[in-house]
Amino acid sequence: MRRTIQKFMGPGTLVMAAFIGPGTVTVCTLAGVNFGYNLIWALILSIIATILLQEMSARIGLIHQKGLPEIIRQEFKHSWIKVPSLIFIILAIVMGNAAYEAGNISGATLGLGVFEKLPLFSSFSPYPLIVGFLAWCLLMSGSYRKVETFMVFIVLIMSIVFLLTAIMSSPQLDLLIAGLVPRINSNNVITIGALIGTTVVPYNLFLHAALVTKKWTGSKDLKYVQIDTVISVCLGGLVSIAILITGSLGSAEKIDSVLDLAKSLEPLLGKAAPYFLGIGLFAAGITSSITAPLAGALVICGCFGWNNALNSNPMRWTFSLIILLGVIFASLGIKPVELITIAQLTNGILLPVLSTFILWVVNNRKLMNKYKNGVVLNILGFGIWIITWVLGIKSIMSVLEKWQLWG
Repeated sequence: MRRTIQKFMGPGTLVMAAFIGPGTVTVCTLAGVNFGYNLIWALILSIIATILLQEMSARIGLIHQKGLPEIIRQEFKHSWIKVPSLIFIILAIVMGNAAYEAGNISGATLGLGVFEKLPLFSSFSPYPLIVGFLAWCLLMSGSYRKVETFMVFIVLIMSIVFLLTAIMSSPQLDLLIAGLVPRINSNNVITIGALIGTTVVPYNLFLHAALVTKKWTGSKDLKYVQIDTVISVCLGGLVSIAILITGSLGSAEKIDSVLDLAKSLEPLLGKAAPYFLGIGLFAAGITSSITAPLAGALVICGCFGWNNALNSNPMRWTFSLIILLGVIFASLGIKPVELITIAQLTNGILLPVLSTFILWVVNNRKLMNKYKNGVVLNILGFGIWIITWVLGIKSIMSVLEKWQLWG
């Protein structure tokens, strides 16, 4: 029985943990604050998009037993496209993950900050260093299985915290149902884009395709990959919705501390509210602090054809560098605005281009044989492809507007 359950448990948990980070907590909370339950439909749409793209990416990795960078190197071996594509992927993923790692560590630090008055934590001031060290130690274990086990444990804690908080808030069923009806206007369109953008993450596609090769060995395991993907991403969607529901109780315009979130929950949780949410925010931060450098290292090794075993020197040097940059930015209070802006620009280009490549591969009979997309998947995939292009163009326009303001 235990062996059967383990067969179904794979890297989907890491994918979920990667997109439920401090950024998602912030965006979903503010969506609830500003629009109540009205944008639940946008989260559901983002979850459907994530399931489709992650399943296709994972299917490619499973059938070929290679990550996406390796397949790009293979398919464009003698093409002028190969080198520019790999260089762009390296810049987008590594630069983006290094910048966002600071946000992940800072988010976990916010969660730990609520405990600083307790005797056990009173002597620990360099929280970012603690969080970064925890992430580094786990990855240095050299075992994907240990990483997966730890992440399952932390994800369960995070899920329980946010789901219990939402349930205790006694959400109104009629408002929840009303939130399933799409409503788009000039006031909520930016938030809709943010909700989808924080869930459909480019580096997760690389992460998933690479990690399925560590868990499963071929097409016979496809059903396990698909079930793992659907369950994990749907659970992530439920957590995101729970955060939005929790946010609808509050009035915070921004989140600088756990107290900003906790004030609205004090009638439900009393003095335990900050500690309850502190645990949830720390869990969201530490899981993303692990997956971001892991994904960056897998991409680098894939692009250069290096050994991507977790205990290999190329993997260790790469994820250590990403964690170190994140710790430095978070510890010194540096907000790498320009770096994050460039990361947004590259990710804005990378997501639609990557989705195009994935759709091309899963429809290529030579590459996928009988495991290529069917008609229904292609119709849904085309719809998601359009969404990725809209999101990409929106990200690029947003960055250009920022540069104009700075200029």
